[in-house]
Amino acid sequence: MLDLKFIRENPEVIKKAARDKGEKIDIDAFLRTDKERRKLLTEVESLKRQKNEVSDKIGEMMREKKNPKELISSMKGVSQKIVKIEAKVEEIEQKFKYFIYNIPNIPHKSVPVGLGPASNKVIKEWGKMPKFKFEPRTHVEIGQILDILDFGRASKIAGTGFALYKGLGARIERALLNFMLDLHTKKYGYTEVFPPFLVNRKSMTGTGQLPKLEEDMYRLKDDDLFLIPTAEVPVTNIHANEVLEEEQLPICYTAYTACFRREAGSYGKDTKGLMRVHQFDKVELVKFVKPETSYDELEKLLNNAEEVIRALELPYRIVALSTGDLSFAASKCYDIELWAPGIKKWLEVSSCSNFTDFQARRANIKFKSKKSKKLQYIHTLNGSGVALARLVIAILEIHQNKDGSVNIPRPLRFYLDGLKMIKSA
Repeated sequence: MLDLKFIRENPEVIKKAARDKGEKIDIDAFLRTDKERRKLLTEVESLKRQKNEVSDKIGEMMREKKNPKELISSMKGVSQKIVKIEAKVEEIEQKFKYFIYNIPNIPHKSVPVGLGPASNKVIKEWGKMPKFKFEPRTHVEIGQILDILDFGRASKIAGTGFALYKGLGARIERALLNFMLDLHTKKYGYTEVFPPFLVNRKSMTGTGQLPKLEEDMYRLKDDDLFLIPTAEVPVTNIHANEVLEEEQLPICYTAYTACFRREAGSYGKDTKGLMRVHQFDKVELVKFVKPETSYDELEKLLNNAEEVIRALELPYRIVALSTGDLSFAASKCYDIELWAPGIKKWLEVSSCSNFTDFQARRANIKFKSKKSKKLQYIHTLNGSGVALARLVIAILEIHQNKDGSVNIPRPLRFYLDGLKMIKSA
Protein backbone atom coordinates (compact mmCIF):
# COMPACT_ATOMS: atom_id res chain seq x y z
CA MET A 1 0.00 0.00 0.00
CA LEU A 2 1.28 3.44 -0.89
CA ASP A 3 1.25 6.52 1.32
CA LEU A 4 -2.11 8.27 0.86
CA LYS A 5 -0.59 11.76 1.00
CA PHE A 6 1.92 10.74 -1.71
CA ILE A 7 -0.88 9.47 -3.96
CA ARG A 8 -2.84 12.71 -3.55
CA GLU A 9 0.17 14.86 -4.34
CA ASN A 10 1.65 12.71 -7.16
CA PRO A 11 -1.21 11.27 -9.21
CA GLU A 12 0.77 11.32 -12.48
CA VAL A 13 3.60 9.28 -10.87
CA ILE A 14 1.06 6.70 -9.74
CA LYS A 15 -0.61 6.59 -13.17
CA LYS A 16 2.74 6.00 -14.88
CA ALA A 17 3.67 3.27 -12.39
CA ALA A 18 0.34 1.50 -13.03
CA ARG A 19 0.75 1.81 -16.82
CA ASP A 20 4.33 0.51 -16.68
CA LYS A 21 3.20 -2.47 -14.62
CA GLY A 22 0.23 -3.15 -16.88
CA GLU A 23 -2.17 -2.60 -13.97
CA LYS A 24 -5.64 -1.20 -14.70
CA ILE A 25 -6.58 1.18 -11.92
CA ASP A 26 -8.47 4.47 -12.33
CA ILE A 27 -6.47 6.91 -10.19
CA ASP A 28 -8.78 9.84 -11.03
CA ALA A 29 -11.75 7.82 -9.79
CA PHE A 30 -9.80 7.02 -6.63
CA LEU A 31 -9.04 10.69 -6.03
CA ARG A 32 -12.71 11.58 -6.48
CA THR A 33 -13.66 8.85 -4.04
CA ASP A 34 -11.02 10.07 -1.58
CA LYS A 35 -12.29 13.66 -1.86
CA GLU A 36 -15.90 12.62 -1.31
CA ARG A 37 -14.85 10.42 1.62
CA ARG A 38 -12.99 13.28 3.31
CA LYS A 39 -15.92 15.65 2.74
CA LEU A 40 -18.39 13.21 4.32
CA LEU A 41 -16.08 12.48 7.26
CA THR A 42 -15.67 16.22 7.91
CA GLU A 43 -19.42 16.71 7.70
CA VAL A 44 -20.25 13.86 10.08
CA GLU A 45 -17.59 14.99 12.57
CA SER A 46 -19.03 18.53 12.49
CA LEU A 47 -22.54 17.20 13.15
CA LYS A 48 -21.27 15.03 16.02
CA ARG A 49 -19.55 18.04 17.59
CA GLN A 50 -22.79 20.00 17.20
CA LYS A 51 -24.72 17.16 18.81
CA ASN A 52 -22.30 17.00 21.75
CA GLU A 53 -22.49 20.76 22.26
CA VAL A 54 -26.29 20.70 22.24
CA SER A 55 -26.32 17.68 24.56
CA ASP A 56 -24.21 19.66 27.03
CA LYS A 57 -26.64 22.59 26.69
CA ILE A 58 -29.63 20.28 27.30
CA GLY A 59 -27.94 18.96 30.44
CA GLU A 60 -27.27 22.50 31.63
CA MET A 61 -30.91 23.54 31.03
CA MET A 62 -32.20 20.52 32.91
CA ARG A 63 -29.96 21.33 35.88
CA GLU A 64 -31.41 24.86 35.81
CA LYS A 65 -34.96 23.41 35.73
CA LYS A 66 -35.54 24.81 32.23
CA ASN A 67 -37.45 22.98 29.47
CA PRO A 68 -35.06 21.76 26.71
CA LYS A 69 -37.91 20.49 24.51
CA GLU A 70 -37.03 22.63 21.47
CA LEU A 71 -33.34 21.66 21.63
CA ILE A 72 -34.24 17.97 21.96
CA SER A 73 -36.53 18.27 18.95
CA SER A 74 -33.82 19.95 16.86
CA MET A 75 -31.34 17.24 17.81
CA LYS A 76 -33.54 14.51 16.33
CA GLY A 77 -32.94 16.00 12.90
CA VAL A 78 -29.19 16.14 13.53
CA SER A 79 -29.12 12.50 14.67
CA GLN A 80 -31.00 11.43 11.56
CA LYS A 81 -28.49 13.33 9.40
CA ILE A 82 -25.60 11.60 11.17
CA VAL A 83 -27.12 8.15 10.57
CA LYS A 84 -27.68 9.00 6.90
CA ILE A 85 -24.14 10.31 6.34
CA GLU A 86 -22.53 7.43 8.25
CA ALA A 87 -24.31 4.99 5.91
CA LYS A 88 -22.82 6.90 2.97
CA VAL A 89 -19.38 6.85 4.65
CA GLU A 90 -19.57 3.08 5.10
CA GLU A 91 -20.46 2.66 1.43
CA ILE A 92 -17.69 4.94 0.19
CA GLU A 93 -15.16 3.35 2.59
CA GLN A 94 -15.62 0.08 0.71
CA LYS A 95 -14.86 1.82 -2.59
CA PHE A 96 -11.88 3.57 -0.99
CA LYS A 97 -10.44 0.29 0.35
CA TYR A 98 -10.89 -1.39 -3.01
CA PHE A 99 -8.85 1.35 -4.68
CA ILE A 100 -6.12 1.71 -2.05
CA TYR A 101 -5.49 -2.05 -1.92
CA ASN A 102 -5.33 -2.33 -5.72
CA ILE A 103 -2.87 0.48 -6.43
CA PRO A 104 0.48 -1.21 -7.24
CA ASN A 105 3.87 -0.38 -5.81
CA ILE A 106 6.05 2.02 -7.80
CA PRO A 107 8.92 0.42 -9.75
CA HIS A 108 12.41 1.60 -8.85
CA LYS A 109 14.02 3.93 -11.41
CA SER A 110 16.58 1.22 -12.32
CA VAL A 111 13.88 -1.26 -13.44
CA PRO A 112 13.65 -1.72 -17.24
CA VAL A 113 10.39 -0.32 -18.59
CA GLY A 114 8.32 -2.79 -20.61
CA LEU A 115 5.13 -4.83 -20.42
CA GLY A 116 6.46 -8.37 -20.83
CA PRO A 117 9.36 -10.82 -20.53
CA ALA A 118 10.83 -9.46 -23.77
CA SER A 119 11.79 -6.31 -21.85
CA ASN A 120 13.60 -8.22 -19.09
CA LYS A 121 17.39 -7.91 -19.06
CA VAL A 122 19.91 -10.67 -18.48
CA ILE A 123 22.52 -9.00 -16.27
CA LYS A 124 24.71 -11.96 -15.30
CA GLU A 125 25.56 -15.50 -16.41
CA TRP A 126 27.49 -18.07 -14.40
CA GLY A 127 28.84 -21.53 -15.17
CA LYS A 128 29.39 -23.48 -18.35
CA MET A 129 26.51 -24.87 -20.33
CA PRO A 130 26.77 -28.69 -20.38
CA LYS A 131 27.81 -30.49 -23.55
CA PHE A 132 26.41 -33.99 -23.87
CA LYS A 133 27.60 -36.73 -26.21
CA PHE A 134 24.06 -38.07 -26.15
CA GLU A 135 20.57 -36.60 -26.35
CA PRO A 136 19.83 -35.47 -22.79
CA ARG A 137 16.74 -36.95 -21.21
CA THR A 138 14.00 -34.97 -19.49
CA HIS A 139 13.57 -35.16 -15.73
CA VAL A 140 10.34 -37.11 -16.32
CA GLU A 141 12.26 -39.80 -18.23
CA ILE A 142 15.08 -39.84 -15.67
CA GLY A 143 12.56 -40.07 -12.82
CA GLN A 144 11.01 -43.13 -14.43
CA ILE A 145 14.36 -44.84 -15.15
CA LEU A 146 15.58 -44.31 -11.57
CA ASP A 147 12.11 -44.91 -10.03
CA ILE A 148 12.32 -41.70 -7.99
CA LEU A 149 9.34 -39.78 -9.43
CA ASP A 150 5.80 -41.09 -9.94
CA PHE A 151 3.36 -38.68 -11.54
CA GLY A 152 0.73 -41.32 -12.31
CA ARG A 153 0.19 -42.27 -8.69
CA ALA A 154 0.35 -38.63 -7.59
CA SER A 155 -2.48 -37.94 -10.01
CA LYS A 156 -4.44 -40.87 -8.57
CA ILE A 157 -3.97 -39.50 -5.05
CA ALA A 158 -4.63 -35.79 -5.66
CA GLY A 159 -5.20 -35.07 -9.35
CA THR A 160 -3.02 -33.54 -12.06
CA GLY A 161 -0.36 -31.04 -11.09
CA PHE A 162 1.07 -32.99 -8.18
CA ALA A 163 4.23 -35.09 -7.74
CA LEU A 164 5.14 -38.17 -5.73
CA TYR A 165 8.83 -38.46 -4.81
CA LYS A 166 10.03 -41.98 -4.02
CA GLY A 167 13.13 -43.46 -2.42
CA LEU A 168 16.19 -41.40 -3.33
CA GLY A 169 13.89 -38.85 -4.96
CA ALA A 170 12.37 -38.11 -1.56
CA ARG A 171 15.81 -38.14 0.08
CA ILE A 172 17.20 -35.71 -2.50
CA GLU A 173 14.31 -33.35 -1.77
CA ARG A 174 14.99 -33.54 1.97
CA ALA A 175 18.75 -33.18 1.45
CA LEU A 176 18.24 -30.02 -0.60
CA LEU A 177 16.06 -28.45 2.07
CA ASN A 178 18.54 -29.26 4.84
CA PHE A 179 21.49 -28.03 2.77
CA MET A 180 19.83 -24.69 2.03
CA LEU A 181 18.67 -24.11 5.61
CA ASP A 182 22.14 -24.95 6.93
CA LEU A 183 23.80 -22.64 4.39
CA HIS A 184 21.57 -19.66 5.15
CA THR A 185 21.67 -20.05 8.92
CA LYS A 186 25.33 -21.04 9.44
CA LYS A 187 27.04 -19.00 6.72
CA TYR A 188 24.76 -15.98 6.34
CA GLY A 189 23.26 -15.69 9.81
CA TYR A 190 19.55 -16.03 9.02
CA THR A 191 17.31 -17.14 11.87
CA GLU A 192 15.36 -20.27 10.98
CA VAL A 193 11.62 -20.29 11.65
CA PHE A 194 8.96 -22.90 10.94
CA PRO A 195 5.68 -21.03 10.40
CA PRO A 196 2.07 -22.18 9.94
CA PHE A 197 1.13 -23.38 6.45
CA LEU A 198 -2.32 -21.80 6.86
CA VAL A 199 -2.83 -18.05 7.25
CA ASN A 200 -5.78 -15.74 7.71
CA ARG A 201 -7.13 -13.15 5.28
CA LYS A 202 -5.42 -10.30 7.12
CA SER A 203 -2.00 -11.89 6.66
CA MET A 204 -2.60 -12.48 2.95
CA THR A 205 -3.69 -8.86 2.56
CA GLY A 206 -0.64 -7.65 4.47
CA THR A 207 1.82 -9.12 1.96
CA GLY A 208 -0.27 -8.15 -1.08
CA GLN A 209 -1.67 -11.48 -2.32
CA LEU A 210 -5.19 -10.29 -1.45
CA PRO A 211 -7.44 -8.98 -2.71
CA LYS A 212 -5.85 -9.07 -6.17
CA LEU A 213 -4.71 -12.71 -6.45
CA GLU A 214 -7.41 -14.57 -4.53
CA GLU A 215 -8.32 -16.81 -7.49
CA ASP A 216 -4.78 -18.26 -7.48
CA MET A 217 -5.01 -19.27 -3.82
CA TYR A 218 -6.36 -22.36 -2.08
CA ARG A 219 -8.96 -21.21 0.45
CA LEU A 220 -10.70 -23.09 3.26
CA LYS A 221 -14.16 -21.58 2.97
CA ASP A 222 -15.42 -22.77 6.37
CA ASP A 223 -12.60 -21.01 8.23
CA ASP A 224 -11.60 -18.30 5.72
CA LEU A 225 -8.01 -19.49 5.94
CA PHE A 226 -5.61 -19.87 3.02
CA LEU A 227 -2.93 -22.43 2.24
CA ILE A 228 0.22 -20.37 1.86
CA PRO A 229 1.52 -19.70 -1.68
CA THR A 230 4.95 -18.98 -0.18
CA ALA A 231 6.58 -18.64 3.26
CA GLU A 232 6.79 -14.91 2.51
CA VAL A 233 3.23 -14.59 3.85
CA PRO A 234 3.53 -16.05 7.37
CA VAL A 235 7.14 -14.93 7.88
CA THR A 236 6.56 -11.29 6.87
CA ASN A 237 3.53 -11.20 9.16
CA ILE A 238 5.60 -12.32 12.17
CA HIS A 239 6.04 -8.61 12.92
CA ALA A 240 2.63 -7.34 11.78
CA ASN A 241 1.35 -4.51 14.02
CA GLU A 242 4.71 -4.27 15.79
CA VAL A 243 7.22 -1.49 16.40
CA LEU A 244 10.81 -2.71 16.14
CA GLU A 245 13.88 -0.99 17.54
CA GLU A 246 16.46 0.29 15.05
CA GLU A 247 19.26 -1.73 16.65
CA GLN A 248 17.32 -4.95 15.88
CA LEU A 249 17.68 -4.31 12.15
CA PRO A 250 18.23 -5.97 9.81
CA ILE A 251 16.16 -8.96 10.87
CA CYS A 252 16.73 -11.93 8.57
CA TYR A 253 14.60 -15.07 8.61
CA THR A 254 14.75 -18.26 6.60
CA ALA A 255 12.00 -20.85 6.50
CA TYR A 256 11.14 -24.10 4.81
CA THR A 257 7.49 -24.55 3.90
CA ALA A 258 5.41 -26.40 1.41
CA CYS A 259 3.75 -23.92 -0.96
CA PHE A 260 0.33 -24.23 -2.59
CA ARG A 261 -0.87 -22.48 -5.75
CA ARG A 262 -3.94 -23.17 -7.82
CA GLU A 263 -2.20 -21.87 -10.96
CA ALA A 264 -5.59 -20.61 -12.13
CA GLY A 265 -4.04 -18.78 -15.05
CA SER A 266 -1.79 -21.61 -16.23
CA TYR A 267 -4.12 -23.10 -18.84
CA GLY A 268 -2.14 -23.76 -22.02
CA LYS A 269 1.23 -23.38 -20.29
CA ASP A 270 3.80 -26.18 -20.00
CA THR A 271 2.63 -28.29 -17.06
CA LYS A 272 4.55 -31.52 -17.74
CA GLY A 273 6.36 -33.21 -14.87
CA LEU A 274 7.62 -30.83 -12.22
CA MET A 275 7.35 -27.71 -14.37
CA ARG A 276 4.19 -26.26 -12.86
CA VAL A 277 2.81 -28.05 -9.82
CA HIS A 278 0.16 -27.10 -7.28
CA GLN A 279 2.32 -28.09 -4.29
CA PHE A 280 6.06 -27.57 -4.02
CA ASP A 281 8.74 -27.08 -1.39
CA LYS A 282 10.70 -23.90 -0.93
CA VAL A 283 13.26 -22.33 1.38
CA GLU A 284 12.41 -18.64 1.70
CA LEU A 285 14.54 -15.68 2.78
CA VAL A 286 12.81 -12.66 4.37
CA LYS A 287 14.41 -9.41 5.53
CA PHE A 288 13.20 -6.44 7.59
CA VAL A 289 15.56 -3.52 7.01
CA LYS A 290 15.97 0.24 7.32
CA PRO A 291 14.73 2.17 4.26
CA GLU A 292 18.14 3.60 3.36
CA THR A 293 19.73 0.14 3.17
CA SER A 294 17.02 -1.82 1.36
CA TYR A 295 18.52 -1.85 -2.14
CA ASP A 296 21.95 -2.87 -0.80
CA GLU A 297 20.19 -5.62 1.16
CA LEU A 298 18.50 -6.76 -2.05
CA GLU A 299 21.92 -7.36 -3.64
CA LYS A 300 23.02 -9.36 -0.58
CA LEU A 301 19.81 -11.39 -0.67
CA LEU A 302 20.40 -12.18 -4.33
CA ASN A 303 23.95 -13.32 -3.60
CA ASN A 304 22.71 -15.60 -0.80
CA ALA A 305 20.32 -17.31 -3.23
CA GLU A 306 23.03 -17.52 -5.92
CA GLU A 307 25.35 -19.34 -3.52
CA VAL A 308 22.91 -22.27 -3.43
CA ILE A 309 23.06 -22.61 -7.21
CA ARG A 310 26.84 -22.23 -7.43
CA ALA A 311 27.37 -24.87 -4.75
CA LEU A 312 25.21 -27.30 -6.73
CA GLU A 313 27.29 -26.59 -9.86
CA LEU A 314 24.36 -25.52 -12.00
CA PRO A 315 24.74 -22.93 -14.78
CA TYR A 316 22.41 -19.99 -14.20
CA ARG A 317 21.60 -16.49 -15.26
CA ILE A 318 20.18 -13.48 -13.43
CA VAL A 319 17.39 -11.52 -15.03
CA ALA A 320 16.34 -8.01 -14.00
CA LEU A 321 12.57 -8.00 -14.41
CA SER A 322 10.91 -5.26 -16.40
CA THR A 323 8.08 -3.18 -14.96
CA GLY A 324 5.43 -5.36 -16.62
CA ASP A 325 6.92 -8.54 -15.16
CA LEU A 326 7.23 -7.20 -11.61
CA SER A 327 4.79 -8.48 -9.06
CA PHE A 328 2.03 -6.15 -7.88
CA ALA A 329 3.84 -5.42 -4.60
CA ALA A 330 7.49 -5.33 -5.72
CA SER A 331 9.55 -2.25 -6.48
CA LYS A 332 12.46 -4.21 -7.96
CA CYS A 333 13.04 -7.90 -8.60
CA TYR A 334 15.75 -10.24 -9.87
CA ASP A 335 14.98 -13.74 -11.12
CA ILE A 336 17.53 -16.55 -11.00
CA GLU A 337 17.01 -18.96 -13.89
CA LEU A 338 18.51 -22.42 -14.37
CA TRP A 339 19.03 -24.19 -17.68
CA ALA A 340 17.28 -27.54 -18.09
CA PRO A 341 18.86 -29.30 -21.11
CA GLY A 342 16.33 -32.14 -21.27
CA ILE A 343 13.28 -29.91 -21.72
CA LYS A 344 15.46 -27.15 -23.25
CA LYS A 345 14.08 -24.33 -21.09
CA TRP A 346 15.28 -21.71 -18.67
CA LEU A 347 13.53 -22.24 -15.33
CA GLU A 348 12.95 -19.58 -12.70
CA VAL A 349 13.96 -20.93 -9.29
CA SER A 350 14.19 -17.70 -7.32
CA SER A 351 12.67 -14.23 -7.34
CA CYS A 352 14.46 -11.76 -5.06
CA SER A 353 12.35 -8.66 -4.45
CA ASN A 354 12.42 -5.35 -2.60
CA PHE A 355 8.93 -4.25 -1.59
CA THR A 356 10.10 -0.98 0.03
CA ASP A 357 7.44 0.05 2.61
CA PHE A 358 4.53 -1.32 0.53
CA GLN A 359 3.96 -4.47 2.60
CA ALA A 360 4.90 -2.74 5.86
CA ARG A 361 2.10 -0.19 5.41
CA ARG A 362 -0.43 -2.95 4.78
CA ALA A 363 0.81 -5.07 7.71
CA ASN A 364 1.62 -2.05 9.93
CA ILE A 365 5.28 -2.85 10.64
CA LYS A 366 7.33 0.09 11.92
CA PHE A 367 10.62 0.83 13.63
CA LYS A 368 11.71 3.61 15.95
CA SER A 369 14.58 5.69 14.59
CA LYS A 370 17.25 6.41 17.20
CA LYS A 371 18.19 9.67 15.47
CA SER A 372 14.78 11.22 14.85
CA LYS A 373 12.93 9.33 17.63
CA LYS A 374 10.10 8.99 15.11
CA LEU A 375 8.29 5.89 13.92
CA GLN A 376 8.94 4.89 10.32
CA TYR A 377 7.65 2.08 8.15
CA ILE A 378 10.20 -0.64 7.65
CA HIS A 379 11.26 -2.00 4.25
CA THR A 380 10.65 -5.69 3.57
CA LEU A 381 12.43 -7.98 1.12
CA ASN A 382 12.15 -11.63 0.27
CA GLY A 383 13.52 -14.20 -2.11
CA SER A 384 13.54 -17.92 -2.71
CA GLY A 385 16.69 -19.45 -1.41
CA VAL A 386 15.68 -21.47 -3.43
CA ALA A 387 12.49 -23.11 -4.76
CA LEU A 388 11.93 -26.71 -5.63
CA ALA A 389 10.65 -28.51 -7.75
CA ARG A 390 12.37 -26.76 -10.65
CA LEU A 391 15.69 -27.03 -8.84
CA VAL A 392 15.23 -30.82 -8.95
CA ILE A 393 14.55 -30.62 -12.70
CA ALA A 394 17.87 -28.82 -13.26
CA ILE A 395 19.86 -31.19 -11.04
CA LEU A 396 18.50 -34.31 -12.75
CA GLU A 397 18.93 -32.92 -16.26
CA ILE A 398 22.30 -31.17 -15.80
CA HIS A 399 24.00 -33.95 -13.81
CA GLN A 400 22.63 -36.88 -15.84
CA ASN A 401 24.76 -39.56 -17.50
CA LYS A 402 24.19 -41.54 -20.69
CA ASP A 403 22.88 -44.60 -18.82
CA GLY A 404 20.22 -42.51 -17.04
CA SER A 405 22.12 -42.28 -13.73
CA VAL A 406 22.57 -38.89 -12.04
CA ASN A 407 25.67 -37.56 -10.27
CA ILE A 408 24.80 -36.12 -6.87
CA PRO A 409 26.21 -32.60 -6.30
CA ARG A 410 28.92 -32.54 -3.62
CA PRO A 411 27.06 -30.50 -0.95
CA LEU A 412 24.21 -33.02 -0.90
CA ARG A 413 26.40 -36.08 -0.33
CA PHE A 414 26.80 -35.21 3.35
CA TYR A 415 23.04 -35.60 3.76
CA LEU A 416 22.94 -38.83 1.75
CA ASP A 417 25.51 -40.91 3.64
CA GLY A 418 28.22 -40.08 1.10
CA LEU A 419 26.24 -41.34 -1.90
CA LYS A 420 27.73 -39.96 -5.13
CA MET A 421 25.31 -41.21 -7.77
CA ILE A 422 21.71 -42.31 -8.23
CA LYS A 423 21.55 -45.46 -10.36
CA SER A 424 18.70 -47.61 -11.54
CA ALA A 425 18.19 -50.77 -9.51
